[in-house]
Amino acid sequence: VQLQASGGGLVQAGGFLRLSCSASGGTLSSSAVAWFRRCPGKEREFVAAMPTSGGITYYADGVKGRFTISRDDAENTVYLQMNSLKPEDTARYFCAVARPGQLGNVMSRQLYNVWGQGTQVTVSS
Repeated sequence: VQLQASGGGLVQAGGFLRLSCSASGGTLSSSAVAWFRRCPGKEREFVAAMPTSGGITYYADGVKGRFTISRDDAENTVYLQMNSLKPEDTARYFCAVARPGQLGNVMSRQLYNVWGQGTQVTVSS
């Protein structure tokens, strides 16, 4: 599986963006998917995850109520809707997918074996 992230850009505080992550060379339907980000000067951190289709989602505390992760398994695509953006959301955002059927901590980077190249999100104040 290869992942291609898109949708990043420059937005003012309070604005919104929708990130997309398209998969090729395989299917996402049996895999946990997630978004992580790397803020300037920081380690890559968890943002949001979905274990598999079924509606269960997980979010980092700082994005709860503002970000929404979703997936369209028919389109092999994962989305991250980001609303009420803040300057501290400025980061490079990465999508990731785990091996099919693999269980584990969906908020841990170690679960995911395939990563996209990332897309830059910059929020101005």
